[in-house]
Amino acid sequence: MTDLDAVRRSALPLTGPGDLDPLLDRVGRARFVLIGEASHGTHDFYAWRGELTRRLISEKGFGFVAVEGDWPDCERVHRAVAGDVDPFEALYTFVRWPTFMWANEEVVEFCRWLRRWNAGRPPGERCGFHGLDVYSLWDSLRAVRRYATAHLPGQLDAVLDALYCFESYGHDPQQYGLAIRLVPDTCEDEVVNLLAAVVRAAPGDLEVRQNAEVVAGAERYYRAMVRGGPDSWNVRDVHMADTLDRLAEHHGAKGVVWAHNTHVGDARATDMAAAGMTNLGQLARERHGADAVLVGFGSHRGSVVAGDRWGTQHHVMPVPPARPASLEALLHEALLADQALFVVPNAPRADWYDEPMGHRAIGVVYRPERERWGNYVPTVVGRRYDAFIWIDKTKALHPLHSEPWGDAEPETFPTAM
Repeated sequence: MTDLDAVRRSALPLTGPGDLDPLLDRVGRARFVLIGEASHGTHDFYAWRGELTRRLISEKGFGFVAVEGDWPDCERVHRAVAGDVDPFEALYTFVRWPTFMWANEEVVEFCRWLRRWNAGRPPGERCGFHGLDVYSLWDSLRAVRRYATAHLPGQLDAVLDALYCFESYGHDPQQYGLAIRLVPDTCEDEVVNLLAAVVRAAPGDLEVRQNAEVVAGAERYYRAMVRGGPDSWNVRDVHMADTLDRLAEHHGAKGVVWAHNTHVGDARATDMAAAGMTNLGQLARERHGADAVLVGFGSHRGSVVAGDRWGTQHHVMPVPPARPASLEALLHEALLADQALFVVPNAPRADWYDEPMGHRAIGVVYRPERERWGNYVPTVVGRRYDAFIWIDKTKALHPLHSEPWGDAEPETFPTAM
């Protein structure tokens, strides 16, 4: 049985931004800090993630924020925070489901702070805001076409070949997947030619290069999704890891990542590894070692914004008390405070850090009635994260608008993270 006193002795107070000092000390000179969330729809995770990121930017010199969002959408936010436009407008225009992940009041508040921070700095020293994800196939393909038409007329044939190939499958990603299943030909050759043409012609243009990389990643992702299994998840997280490295090189700066715990926490400390899956946190550690610091979140109960099915309207749902024998149940039982910070020591450390326990993971799709048998990832918390922020009772975040109908990409694997 876990020693509850050992858990209590491990906990550090967390009442305000100043209590993050031990975590800032743990970051030290690290180049990447990956900050998770136990759900995509919880106010408290976004608020604390914002507080930590402000301190990393203002005190540690971090130069960009990279989020689990689409590149074209986030580039509009980047132009706002690096310029003189209210980022609310850019965030309000997010239309791909689930919009509530980024079109919410909590992200608006952070991005308005980031714009104020950037306003006093020369353009080359302003902190960026970028998307890591792979879903924006059509938006990215159109962006490359517009750029090639205006600036790369000699490469336009390669761009149009890729566009025509994808259009033969229709603009619905489900149609594209069906076509791959029915015929052996894909757009792989066209995408490879497109990417090579863009890299040759515009090697220093991050925006067009990344849009071309998204097209390449999306083509691989949808092909893998049709085959089933873990490959589509791995394609997506490798794409995010490659994008993170590309952003660090472009900015010449340290970077903060915002993504779900399932992407941020090292997959090798969960059952994901046995299923043949990797993730962004594992790749960051493998590529950068101690230069990558992984921070997780968890809570016992409260409320959350999510959809009850993929592509449906989101709404506020209750989060019931965590199931027995889980990490969340242990922390709820052991701790007297509503919030706590854990900074994982290397060695020696309390035994509970290395005990496997279920760790709740709520995606953009959530059904509270399934808590008894779903929504938990077997986890060794001291190996999955370098630090962990605990909030006993959380509340739902505040979306800017409802979901537009009929604009949902097919879901990834595992479901809805």
